[in-house]
Amino acid sequence: MKRLISYLVAAFSLPVLSMAQAPQYNNSPISDFNLSRYLGTWYEIARFDHSFERGMDNVMAEYLLRDDGKIDVFNSGWKDGKYKVADGKAKQPDPSKNPAHLEVSFFMFFYNDYNVMMIDDDYQVVLVGSKSPKYLWILARTPEVSDNVMDKVLDEASERGYNIDDLIWVDQSANVEAL
Repeated sequence: MKRLISYLVAAFSLPVLSMAQAPQYNNSPISDFNLSRYLGTWYEIARFDHSFERGMDNVMAEYLLRDDGKIDVFNSGWKDGKYKVADGKAKQPDPSKNPAHLEVSFFMFFYNDYNVMMIDDDYQVVLVGSKSPKYLWILARTPEVSDNVMDKVLDEASERGYNIDDLIWVDQSANVEAL
């Protein structure tokens, strides 16, 4: 009987312990955000691994305001020697209360969260996340970022609970050479 009770206690304790040890992250968007300053071209400096960008390098994103208030999103990059472009759209569901929260879609009407979690005063470097801790991007207006600036972005991501060791550093060498 003691053994049965021990097994039951262990069985019920495991989910509680795993929940207690699960890393917490803060994906909240910043409150001060200017969409018009955000529009334009961004280079992907680093990202978490996910299937839709796996193996891509020299990745860029361009955000253009449409007449209807939505945003055209063009993500491009190279994979296996071929140039790939993904056309999408984005919207601000509540620009007055939550301007740095966008929803982005690359397929029909299925939207995913896009939270600007950090941006420098000059709108040159940004940290972007989602409602899932599986998604994280560092974008910049140039294909290279100074170590000092990158340290600040990585500190912010780490403080928010993201495992920065999981970041994939995007090869931007073709974009550097093009400049």
